[in-house]
Amino acid sequence: MYRFLLILSSILFLSQTCYAFSIDETLEKYVAPVSDKIASFIFYPIPVCGTDVPIIIFWILFAGIFFTVYLRGIAIWGFKHSIDILRKPAEKDDSGNGEVSSFQALATALSGTIGLGSIAGVAIAISLGGPGAAFWIFVGAIFGMSLKFVEASLAVKYRRFNLDGSISGGPMHYMAHGLTRKKMRWLGQPLSVLFAILCIGGAITGGNMIQINQTTQQFINITGGENSFLYGQNWLVGLLVAVVVGLIVLGGIKSIAKVTEKIVPFMCALYIISGLIVIFANITLIPHALAVIVKQAFFPESVAGGIFGTIIMGLRRSVQSNEAGTGSAPIAYATVKTNEPVSQGFVSLIEPFLTGLLCLLTAFVITITNSYNVKAGISGIQMTSDAFSTIMPFFPIILAIIVILFALSTLISWAYYGQKAWTFLFGEGKKRIIIFQLIYCSFIVIGSVLNLSSVINITDAMMISMSVPNIITMYILAPEIKKDLCEYSRRHKLAMLFNKNWYKHFEEKYL
Repeated sequence: MYRFLLILSSILFLSQTCYAFSIDETLEKYVAPVSDKIASFIFYPIPVCGTDVPIIIFWILFAGIFFTVYLRGIAIWGFKHSIDILRKPAEKDDSGNGEVSSFQALATALSGTIGLGSIAGVAIAISLGGPGAAFWIFVGAIFGMSLKFVEASLAVKYRRFNLDGSISGGPMHYMAHGLTRKKMRWLGQPLSVLFAILCIGGAITGGNMIQINQTTQQFINITGGENSFLYGQNWLVGLLVAVVVGLIVLGGIKSIAKVTEKIVPFMCALYIISGLIVIFANITLIPHALAVIVKQAFFPESVAGGIFGTIIMGLRRSVQSNEAGTGSAPIAYATVKTNEPVSQGFVSLIEPFLTGLLCLLTAFVITITNSYNVKAGISGIQMTSDAFSTIMPFFPIILAIIVILFALSTLISWAYYGQKAWTFLFGEGKKRIIIFQLIYCSFIVIGSVLNLSSVINITDAMMISMSVPNIITMYILAPEIKKDLCEYSRRHKLAMLFNKNWYKHFEEKYL
């Protein structure tokens, strides 16, 4: 209770400061130039066919292709097994060491990825890269499944059990301990510190500020726009959400998992049903919408940079929405109750696939209703809201409920991710944890008063930069994950696509 009161009082003080000194204008003035400079560094471009392509996008795309080939298309042949693991009886699911079940770990990871990136992020991609960007968002999600498998498996394999019974895991641990086993401590230690720093930055920005920013915008839209009682007082929404998040994260991963396992299925079902209503109301336009998305993916019209611009925008939003390769979700997967690290790797395949489907659903609704061509300058959550409103005029209210659930789930998951990165750097002491929680909840209020343009660049830059140290480590530890996969497949008699006994060939060649 003391910790919560301390967090609440600090948030209230910040909120009053926002109101008294018009901090929204002040932050906009000073934050925007800083975020632009950071983004220009992270997204350093090289010219490709007349288009400036960020090098880091190639870095993640190549890693996704590499691990898809290296693991023999595990996204395809391993997907059924991932479903089978989730369908196991509860008593078997709880047989291993850990804090949460496989489903709870997946729900927590999904709550961090199936956020507003699946709603507002897709609309942003379409407004900048055309409907064809949606195709590349889904392609990025498919390649991301292999990256998730490796990340999750490594996170469970190298997790650490604390004295209080809690678990700490994630990329910073398999960097520090996994590379040390390879006699590469000289590389593992600095990479783990770098990742933890970037993870804290990603938590505060992508997992925090953009979520509350678009939530606040939707509430203002449904309450009258410029005539809304919230207009000019965005901090009120930020304050309310910050208090709720503060209450939840105080309970740790078990408290977070209990919330996410209830929120995630409900919010996904509500959004999918709403999307299907819009699509089937325009059922005669489905072939046309599909044709537009596919055509614009390869032959874009009136899009800056042509096809490469569309591809890059789609892949950039894909990484931001499913976070494959960034190393965030493995922090949650590390807490699962299991004695087989590879099993959670299979479960993690579901995460980017579902995220990709939801992104595709949003894109299809926007395309089939032609909302991306209606109003110039409309993007983000407003474009998605307008698309749904063409069939359901009352939908902005439903979307507000969905948005707050998406945002809340992402906020609490990233609060946990950031906290684990923070304690990796500064220790597990309660006072140290309170400091991070104060910072995190304060940025919820700050994010609610910023404009979208000030948030989007810093969000993408901080989250995608996490992939640099993470993917380096994944390459180095790839052989041992393939060995673990081989042994696991032999025990469970898993057959790769078109090759029933693939692991026997691997044993003969590598073991």
